[in-house]
Amino acid sequence: MRVTMSRFSSLYHDTIVPELMKKFGYKTVMQVPRITKITLNMGVGEAVNDKKNIEFAVGDMTKIAGQKPLVTRTRKAIANFKIRENMPIGCMVTLRGERMYDFLDRFVHNALPRVRDFRGVPNKGFDGVGNYNLGVPDVSIFTEIDLEKIKYPLGLNLTMVTSAKTDADAKELLTMLEIPFAR
Repeated sequence: MRVTMSRFSSLYHDTIVPELMKKFGYKTVMQVPRITKITLNMGVGEAVNDKKNIEFAVGDMTKIAGQKPLVTRTRKAIANFKIRENMPIGCMVTLRGERMYDFLDRFVHNALPRVRDFRGVPNKGFDGVGNYNLGVPDVSIFTEIDLEKIKYPLGLNLTMVTSAKTDADAKELLTMLEIPFAR
């Protein structure tokens, strides 16, 4: 089986690594920050009333990520929210390797340009240790989703975990990976 590198993977290895080594003075390739994983998380509060909603969310997440998500369940019962213990309430998927780079390529070049009045992703999503969080209010921006089959708008949380030590290093890495930050 032959493994082909995605466009973002080859961009990272061929272009970004040498530029970051020169810019920040890293001695080895292993010091250069990289994206280790991307986690997609979708909370489905409407699953409390109708169990079919979680199936629709799992189907949409499978189309978006290219891999079947894990259904997340409640840990304890909360009467005010009509939630019982071990009830399905959302789904999540962790992408690594080539699937991660493929998703990032589709997200940057296909999904983000479809956002209405898009002015860039916010700068305030960094957590202080080099990871970036982004909320997508509606998954209909992804081209894989059939707009006629959407019953209600689903949101999505996207977390990019990097090996960068600081937010500045992580922002430089993500900027070189063509993620458009707001000015």
